[in-house]
Amino acid sequence: MAAAGPPSPLRGAPCRLLLTLAVFSFACEACKKVVFHTPSTLEADKMVGRVNLGECLRSADLIQSSDPDFRVLRDGSVYTASAAVLADGRSFTIWLSDTKKQAQKEITVLLEPQKKVQSDAAQNYTVFYSISGRGVDQEPLNLFFIEKDTGNLYCTRPVDREEYDVFDLIAYASTADGYSADLPLPLPIRVEDENDNHPVFTEQVYNFEVPESSRLGTTVGVVCATDRDEPDTMHTRLKYSIMEQTPRSPGLFAVHPATGALTLVAQYLDREVVDNYKLIMKVQDMDGQFFGLVGTSTCYITVADSNDNSPVFKQNAYEASVEENTYNMEILRLSVEDKDLENSANWRANFTILKGNENGHFKISTDKETNEGVLCVVKPLDYEENQQVVLEIGVSNEAPFTRDLALRTPRNRAVVTVHVRNQDEGPECKPAAQYVRIRENSAVGSRMNGYKAFDPETKSSSGIRYKKLHDPNGWIAIDEMSGSIQTSKILDREAATPRNGLYNVTVLALDQDNRSCTGTLVVSIEDVNDNAPEIRQDYVTICKPKMGYTDISAFDADEPIHGAPFYFSLANPSPEVNKIWTLSRVNDTAARLSYRKNAEVKEYYIPVTVKDRAGQAATKTLRVNLCDCTHPSQCLAAARSAGVSLGKWAILAILLGVALLSSVLLTLVCGVVGAKKKKGFPEDLAQQNLIISNTEAPGDDKVCSANGFMTQTVNNSNQGFCGTMGPGMKNGGLETIEMVKGGHHTLDSCRGHHHTLDSRGGHVDMDNSRYTYSEWHSFTQPRLREKLHLYNQNEDHLSSPDYVLSYHYEGRGSPGGSVGCCSEKQEEEGLDFLNHLGAKFTALAETCTKR
Repeated sequence: MAAAGPPSPLRGAPCRLLLTLAVFSFACEACKKVVFHTPSTLEADKMVGRVNLGECLRSADLIQSSDPDFRVLRDGSVYTASAAVLADGRSFTIWLSDTKKQAQKEITVLLEPQKKVQSDAAQNYTVFYSISGRGVDQEPLNLFFIEKDTGNLYCTRPVDREEYDVFDLIAYASTADGYSADLPLPLPIRVEDENDNHPVFTEQVYNFEVPESSRLGTTVGVVCATDRDEPDTMHTRLKYSIMEQTPRSPGLFAVHPATGALTLVAQYLDREVVDNYKLIMKVQDMDGQFFGLVGTSTCYITVADSNDNSPVFKQNAYEASVEENTYNMEILRLSVEDKDLENSANWRANFTILKGNENGHFKISTDKETNEGVLCVVKPLDYEENQQVVLEIGVSNEAPFTRDLALRTPRNRAVVTVHVRNQDEGPECKPAAQYVRIRENSAVGSRMNGYKAFDPETKSSSGIRYKKLHDPNGWIAIDEMSGSIQTSKILDREAATPRNGLYNVTVLALDQDNRSCTGTLVVSIEDVNDNAPEIRQDYVTICKPKMGYTDISAFDADEPIHGAPFYFSLANPSPEVNKIWTLSRVNDTAARLSYRKNAEVKEYYIPVTVKDRAGQAATKTLRVNLCDCTHPSQCLAAARSAGVSLGKWAILAILLGVALLSSVLLTLVCGVVGAKKKKGFPEDLAQQNLIISNTEAPGDDKVCSANGFMTQTVNNSNQGFCGTMGPGMKNGGLETIEMVKGGHHTLDSCRGHHHTLDSRGGHVDMDNSRYTYSEWHSFTQPRLREKLHLYNQNEDHLSSPDYVLSYHYEGRGSPGGSVGCCSEKQEEEGLDFLNHLGAKFTALAETCTKR
């Protein structure tokens, strides 16, 4: 299906569309023929198409058309100059000329009538045409329709391009029985733009401000307009201009025709002459051609003040007088004139003393109300040094001068002569701070030179008396007539405040008329190594096994020359501490305290000695809590919880415990009395039993008494207990072992698991005759050592340390406690069972040998 002859518009309804049925293009190859498909009738001032002139001759400055009915604009747009009828088509030539290079080229433009929709199958079938798309069955509805028999396409009413710029229609050709003779044909219809929208400024009134010192070409502001017609066409190519300026003369401003930027075209603006301008701005489309549409706006330009007028003194020379030793008083006011805007930064004056104030005796400021310079004396003058001071004063504005003004040389400097009047003065303390050096710990009464003041008239110290006004620690005494000093106490550098080795004493000097001055005697205390280094920590917590060590540090109150490096060492440690703990150097002020892996979890008291470089030493006992934890705060929290105050039930429990302890002590006294009657050690002492306070779980316990009888506990347990029952009780996880005098029963007389008597159990038959601890210790200790020596040997009677295994802490809640149960076997000598004790007893044996 192809596009056929030109469609006729709907009768009585003007059509403002340029229909592009197959291919519609404004582009063309350079300097070659261009074909435009147009309606058969064209109105005046209607756009026909656009030619790419730049591809043919970009430098062309003269564009002409061979047909007077058509004109060509600079962007290549082709317009009708008058109404034209193109029933059979038309052609004309566009001439491009470059007058400077004397070059010329031509482009041929061919105008052909538009084609109508026609199917190739119409030669063999009766074909009916239909269309769909926006403008037919979509909004806007029924804008287009097609004659089903002829394929002529019609527009029913005018279309606004600003609302709808393109309609994409689909044409169909089918037979009476619905057979599609051809594939659907896309029919893109582009609405040709008309220049029916005036350009409009974005603001009806613009307000701009420009400094009066602005140079030629300064941008004042930018005006902007918009046009709703088709972009990138002559309909939206805008040109700006100034229609009117008030006041009319001189012409100070210009506007860029394409960008709307307002610029200054005068060399200099003067706010004092005119401070406001009014411009009527004009914008015209069609690149400003006479037939283009126009829009207007008003622009107000305010001339802002610039610092183009320098302040000047009303007179060039001033005189003033002041009495010596007076200060903080006004002595002179200086007036200036400035033509700039009052009470602005361009008008307010800044005064500066340019010369003559090298010693800082004077200060000048500005009176904000009068804009005068106020000259004051801020530091006392000395008549004996200078009887007259000459100052040079300069003045400027708060705002910087403009560049043009900086080239000028206005009268902005003045000379002020200040006369100093003499005054009878008192003593003078110069310098105010005088230094003396005293060695720390010097003997009381040590003398040295002190503070000296003098009379400024005679330059002598004769007749001046001295008094001490302030001595923080009462270390110094001053001689009233000479000003010399002596120590009244032993000086301690570390006690001085601040601790910088300097000690200040305030001294008052008086002449015969009691006129005075005040000075400071600065005592520099020479340091002596009288302080030993001190360890900062008192208590540390180490989490085992996560932390393998802790670092301790020290400090020395003396000067660095008497301080670090420090030397750390263990000070006469116990065998236990010496075996477990070691010290190593970290840096000049710190050491690392490490423990061995077999260290028991508990609190240690470790004496540490630290020395400075001169040998001054101090020892401190460090509390080290080796704790089973993951963070030291856990041990601290446990310690705090242990210190909670006791409640009423806890107090009652303590009282009951005291009563129970009293009964136990009474039992011990009775045993001692019975022992006095018979103190010989029997031959079968080894048959006596060890009571092991190691209850693994609450329950029924059986006890083997000394006389061989089985004693049942309150709980009626079937398990026996090895040993006789003594006063030993389990308390806090510790085990009490007691040797009790009894009958001739051996360990074999009782079998079963080993338990202690539960604290809640019943009474047990016991022999009242017991040995004291000292008697038991003196008898068993030599034998235990002999057995341990044999136990530590192998078959060849050689030392075998591996036989004695180290016992490690099993952790909290260990059911076995610290020491296991004894063997039940009995040897001929009674103590041979010690050779067969388990690993738990080995730990007990090692503890005994250490003692």
